[in-house]
Amino acid sequence: MTQHTDTPRSGHPIETVLCSVLDELKGLVGVPVWSMDAATTDRVVVLAAKVAAGVAEVEARAVGHAGTLERPGAAGCRSLKTWLQVTTNVTGRSADRKAKLAAALGAWEPTRAATARGEVHAEQAQAIADTLGHLDDDLSTHDKQHAEAFLLAEAADQDADALAHLGHEIYQRLDPESADAREARALEAQEARARRKTRFSMGNDGDGMTHGRFSIPSLYGDMLRKALTALAAPKHVRAEHGPRSYDWQTPTPERMGQAFCDYIARFPAKLLPKLGGLNATVIAIGDAALLEGQVKSARLDTGTPISHTEWLRLACEAGIVPMWMDADGTCLSVGRLYRLHTTKQRLVLIVERRHCEHPGCHIPGWLCHVHHRTPWSQGGTTDTKTAMLLCPFHHHRAHATGETHPQQEQTGIPAA
Repeated sequence: MTQHTDTPRSGHPIETVLCSVLDELKGLVGVPVWSMDAATTDRVVVLAAKVAAGVAEVEARAVGHAGTLERPGAAGCRSLKTWLQVTTNVTGRSADRKAKLAAALGAWEPTRAATARGEVHAEQAQAIADTLGHLDDDLSTHDKQHAEAFLLAEAADQDADALAHLGHEIYQRLDPESADAREARALEAQEARARRKTRFSMGNDGDGMTHGRFSIPSLYGDMLRKALTALAAPKHVRAEHGPRSYDWQTPTPERMGQAFCDYIARFPAKLLPKLGGLNATVIAIGDAALLEGQVKSARLDTGTPISHTEWLRLACEAGIVPMWMDADGTCLSVGRLYRLHTTKQRLVLIVERRHCEHPGCHIPGWLCHVHHRTPWSQGGTTDTKTAMLLCPFHHHRAHATGETHPQQEQTGIPAA
């Protein structure tokens, strides 16, 4: 065994053991794992988990003792959690978990001892302590001890989530009359905490991507997940990206991200509150040259630049406000907002054309976009005779490549 020289020893047994364990672990730094067979690997993983549980228990006791000694106050920290962050350089989340485990193990001795022996993991110990902490004070000590022993026995085969579920069954057995009311109060308190912790932040990285993170109550998380899953469903994906584009069993993170973009773009602007006196919609700004086919960038009213193909795609489905400006960029006149194709016109096209008019595509009309066969800037009119139904995939191709249906352009005969 190597001698530990990095940390001064006080002679306390806990410090002595931890220093010895650290010395031994340092000796394993260069030991390869490739020589372990399958059975040895399984045992090592289990042993490592038991050691981690024992170390977590020792740490929890030390953290609790630090609170007793008022170490946070001596260090100028407002809480035990903050002191842990400063002392050990862990994140706030980790510090919070460690502080909670210290309080939990300090209240339930059998659970603490089982954790020290490596029989339960830290998260299992926390779940058991949470369950026992929710039991009514009027229950007998015997009932609480029996509940703790039951959960510790179940921890050999159940994870922390399963132990929490078993805790509700214990409530029902020990106090069936108030079990449902207790659960309702717990859920109400949980939802109130979730609302207070709700957060949303995002930022543009300057390279065409916006990154963000959010924390929302589980209710709204489930609603968002269902909405995005619907947009990532096979039928919708094939409509957007063409045949054979759906090649996964469950939606990938990439596909869910694309579905989130679809969700944002499809949300009705009329349902949003006014922002600065206008509908809270993003305005895509471009000049007439874009409608005439010139390749140049456009921009959003937020200042973000977009490509000409993206601007043309937006123009097909959005409202257009013509503005006349002088050479200095001063607005001389503003026209009226109008929708390129009305709801009635869309219904007529769906009934007449029935599906996407690109050759060989049979995406239903109600899943298609309305596209000008002759560009509006080139004299195209907003009526059903000069309109085409294109699925999202072929609509995007029409703007990206200029691809059209030659026969339809020459004859003007609608597709069957």
